[in-house]
Parts: sequence; structure tokens; C-alpha cells
Amino acid sequence: MSQPIPQLDGITVLNLASVGPAARAARTLADLGARIIQVSPTARKGAKQISPPFHSYGAGRGIERMQIDLKAPEGKQAFLKIAASADVVMESYRPGVVARLGIGFDDVRAVSPRIVYCSTTGYGQDGPASDWAGHDLNYLGVAGYLACSEPRSDGGPPIPGATVADSAGGGMHAVVSILAALVRRSMGGEAQFLDVAAAEGVLSLMSLSIDQYLASGEVAGPRQVLLTGRYAFYDVYPCRDGKWVTVGAIEPHFYRNLCGLLGLDQFAEFQMDDSRQEEIRQAFRDAFLTRDRDDWVAELAPKNTCVGPVYEIPELVDDPHFVERNVFMQAEHAEQGPFRQVGPVLAGGLRKQPDWKVRPADASDAEAILEGVGFDADEINNLRQTGAVQ
Repeated sequence: MSQPIPQLDGITVLNLASVGPAARAARTLADLGARIIQVSPTARKGAKQISPPFHSYGAGRGIERMQIDLKAPEGKQAFLKIAASADVVMESYRPGVVARLGIGFDDVRAVSPRIVYCSTTGYGQDGPASDWAGHDLNYLGVAGYLACSEPRSDGGPPIPGATVADSAGGGMHAVVSILAALVRRSMGGEAQFLDVAAAEGVLSLMSLSIDQYLASGEVAGPRQVLLTGRYAFYDVYPCRDGKWVTVGAIEPHFYRNLCGLLGLDQFAEFQMDDSRQEEIRQAFRDAFLTRDRDDWVAELAPKNTCVGPVYEIPELVDDPHFVERNVFMQAEHAEQGPFRQVGPVLAGGLRKQPDWKVRPADASDAEAILEGVGFDADEINNLRQTGAVQ
């Protein structure tokens, strides 16, 4: 069987961000087959862009790189000429910065009338908070995510174990919006500007709880509603070996199965009885403490109980299910040696990938990229000599 054609084959994306939601989006678009050109500031200008660790964002897998001094007229013109041949531009500067640099939506639209221009920020391009600096935790806080999570011992909200706002609220938000814009463009649409705010992406993730409050006045705080642990059947429980299991037996038949297999049939008819929840929770806790986690998972997970393990990262990377589904791939760094990484796991990505050899941090594809959009050798040499491009 021939290798399938990647979903986004033929789509070119210019990405001006090295970390955060736009970098997350670039990784996903690359995994779906898009050509990603990472545009960074030139080093000689003392640029403030963050350089992530070598293994981050797929270790640069399949991404082309170049540096452009966007403050230099020659650099700006080079960027616009590359953008004229691109399908998508992504950036994550503060609102107004790209316009001042002369590479904003209107500038790019002038050379590419069908461009999809995606600006990712924490709070959006306008509004009272639009100029606030922030990171993942700030967006989770303002959008209600932290307040709905189980508090830590001092009563404060916990710090989540994943960058939910960057990855889902911002990165996935950007990907969905970009793909929708590309579909619209394929139907005759013109240039589109996408104002992706990570905080609003988290609002979307929180919409069940927010809409519940707006419709009924019920606040989805910790242990207050079904999905925040109000009931014993939706909780985590420790096992004999100190490891934990998840229980999400929401549907009545799953709950009955669980009660029966735990030897707790007496609670089967009291699934939603608030007056019995602490009694049921304690009974579940006592039952799970009689066996090790993996014993319970092997016993319960295949029997329609909605029980699963709480894995630590060193465990999940060797989980037989993930391994069989090819979610990890091999990479190699010249100095750090071979390592595994998460491959293109989202539906539509090609999971069977060749080993990726991490490129040197200073590797540049500038010459090939510039040649591809019509610059001749003398023009490229001049851009390099002036420092406009590296």
C-alpha cells in the first residue's frame, strides 16, 4: 500500500512564534502535513524570543527555519514576499505590534488577497485586558478553570499538570479556526483575520459549567456538581500499592456493574442520593485499598465499569495500548543521543514516521526558502550581508 498523502499537503504556514499557542498550533498543522516555516528574529538584534529545549514541540520535526530582521526594510520586504506565497500566517506579538512592524493583516493581505492571518494572544486584540501580559495559569484563572478544580491543602486552586490554555484554549483553538478558514477560502472566500484568545478558548472548554450557572444559578465548584466530584462514582481512589484509579461510572448500568464487582451491591440503587455519597465514597475507598492498582484495572476496566489507571509519565510511555497504536516515535540529538517523543497522534496525522534527527539549533533554510519565492543569488547574498536575513 502506498503512503497516504498528508491531509494538509500543499499548505504553507509562516509561524512567527517560538513557544505558546502558535507553536502548539504549528506542531499540529505540521503533523497534518502542512509546510511550516518558522520565522525568528535575527540574533544580532538581541531578539527577545524564547528558545525552547531541544525536545519541545516535537524537536522541530519537519519544520523549516529562518531568521529575519523585521525592523529592517529589506527584512520586512523579504517577509512579505514569502508571505505572498503562503496560505497562513501565525503570530503571537502583543496587539498592535505587527501593524507597527508593517507585517500585520492589512500588509499581508495587500500581497496575498486570500491569506489566513491568525493572531494568538492571551486575551484578544481588544478589550480592557488585551494588553495584559500572561501565561497559561493566568488564562486558566480568569476563565474559571482553576476555581472548579479540587483545592490544595491551603485552600487555593491547584496548578494543573498540563498547559491546558496554551495547548487547547490557544493552540487547538487556532488550529480549528485556521482549518475552518481554509475550507471557507476553498469555497471562494477571501482573506480572513483570526483573533485567537487563549482565555476565550478556555471559556469554550468551560462552557458546560458556565452555561449551567447562567441558566440555573448553580456553581460548578469543587464537589458541587457531577463533573467536579459531587458523587462517589466520579472520583479518584487510592489502591493498596499507593497508586490510584479513576472512576467515571456516570451511566447507571456502568455504576451497577462497578458496585457488583466491588461487592457493594447494597449501594446500587443510591447512585444519585446526596445523603449517601460519603458512605458510598468511603466504601469505594475501602474496597480499592484491598488490591494493587494494576490488579483492579485488569479486573474492572474490561467489564464496563469506567475504571482506569492514574499513570505517571514514566508509566504511560510504556503502556501497551499506546505502544501498539504507535503514538511514540524515535528521534536522535547529536549531543543528547536517541530519545522517544510523542508522534503525530491526532486523527489524520501519519503515525508511522521515520526516525527524526534533530537539527542543530543554528540550522537555517533561509536560502532555499528565498529561492523558492523568486529571490536570485545576488539578492540573497545582499540580504545576508546586511543582516536582514540569517
